Amino acid sequence: MKRLIAIMSCICILLMAIPKTALAVPGVSAAHAALIEQSTGRVLFEKNAHQPQRIASITKIMTAIIAIESGKMNETVTASRRAVYTEGSSIYLEEGEKMKLKDLVYGLMLRSGNDSAVAIAEHVGGSLEGFVYLMNEKAAWLGMNNTHFENPHGLDSEKHRSTAYDMALLMRYAMDNEDFKEITGTTSYKSEARTYAWGNKNKLLTQYYKYCTGGKTGYTKKAGRTLVTSAEKEGMTLIMVTINDPDDWRDHIRLFDWGFNNYELTDLQKQGTEKFQIKDSGKELSGYFQEDIQFPLTVAEQKQVAESTYMLESMKAADSELIGKKVFRVNGSYLTDTSIFQIREKTFGVKSFMEVFNKITGVL
Repeated sequence: MKRLIAIMSCICILLMAIPKTALAVPGVSAAHAALIEQSTGRVLFEKNAHQPQRIASITKIMTAIIAIESGKMNETVTASRRAVYTEGSSIYLEEGEKMKLKDLVYGLMLRSGNDSAVAIAEHVGGSLEGFVYLMNEKAAWLGMNNTHFENPHGLDSEKHRSTAYDMALLMRYAMDNEDFKEITGTTSYKSEARTYAWGNKNKLLTQYYKYCTGGKTGYTKKAGRTLVTSAEKEGMTLIMVTINDPDDWRDHIRLFDWGFNNYELTDLQKQGTEKFQIKDSGKELSGYFQEDIQFPLTVAEQKQVAESTYMLESMKAADSELIGKKVFRVNGSYLTDTSIFQIREKTFGVKSFMEVFNKITGVL
């Protein structure tokens, strides 16, 4: 028995010493999919990610972020007849019922209430049509180039379409908003207008995946199952989108595990100063990087990163003005870049010294 325990202990030690190895890209059941890293937007996996499709209730991510950014979350909304009689999933509003916009957004994201979506749209946009205009304006601003909204809930409409990639862009943007992040990551919420709590329908968050931080489910017969989720592990956040996917929970878990196992946020540049040689002049200049630069890379890519520095020809820049860029590439392909700002030592000329002297002595 002791010998068996010793053998098992040795095996465990050996397994712990094995470095993380790359996993093959898993197959997915989704007709359309995209996996991106949150901070940089780098696409780690895609499948038919730019083909416009029906998207069902993941539409409500856009509805929620517009409502949050409206600054009206504490306002009271009165449910209209149009809102109450909207078909599909519901938080069971009654005509004339009053509820805080904040509560409606929770009902929208956790319970996927179509009645909530219309009530939000009418209050924030002045009308459903006015709100849809805001949705499309926001989509254009975000670069969702293959997206067109026709309603705030995602019920099937012929021209209401988006793509896996565009929805990943939207979720990436929304997750930078702390209020949205809190709402989508909430497992249960009780409105003052209800005697019971709303549970979140996103089972990846509530049951299946401990690293999940939020998301939105969707389904119609024509769109199939649609799902947007986010997950965070060891400081890196990934966003996954699937459209028309009969096995979406498993697909999201498999792709998240693959992404976390194969990529890690790698330091490319630290905030601070560096010395740079000015081409053909023999002069040396101090430059300043304003922020840390990280990028999701595989182990193989980390060994292949190349950097190039480009300095402006004219060095007449004022303090902290842009004087160059550092560009990072892997195998010749562009990854990212960061700006270099000038640092100059302060020196007094004759005039400036006299001005300071006169001020000190009270002459001026």
